[in-house]
Amino acid sequence: MISTRGRYAVRVMLDLATQHSDGFVPLKDIAARQMISKKYLEIIVKDMVSGGLLTGASGKGGGYKLTRKPEEYNIGEILELMEGSLAPVACLCDAKYDCERRESCQTLPMWTAFDKMVHDFFYSKKLTDLLETK
Repeated sequence: MISTRGRYAVRVMLDLATQHSDGFVPLKDIAARQMISKKYLEIIVKDMVSGGLLTGASGKGGGYKLTRKPEEYNIGEILELMEGSLAPVACLCDAKYDCERRESCQTLPMWTAFDKMVHDFFYSKKLTDLLETK
């Protein structure tokens, strides 16, 4: 399940993409438009800045902005930054995970196919695809 961190991160990215601004957008404005607690968004955008999705500036005229053009982001990278791996089972989440049943696991092909579908779906969706659905 995608948590509020992942869902809100996508909403922040969409909000910033719709502003069509080269300047910084105050977090309080994003929080108000998205109806999300500013305090909670502060935690989320900190990770987004650390992960290179956003850049931030403090003080007068400060706020946040995208580091790239909206069409250069895909939803998969946003979700994985905020959620970690989207893999459905531990053996696909971590290559170092040592599962003694890996060679004989009858369910692994199913989980692998599901993981590929989820990955391909989210990585094929650009931020701008969501903007176009409005």
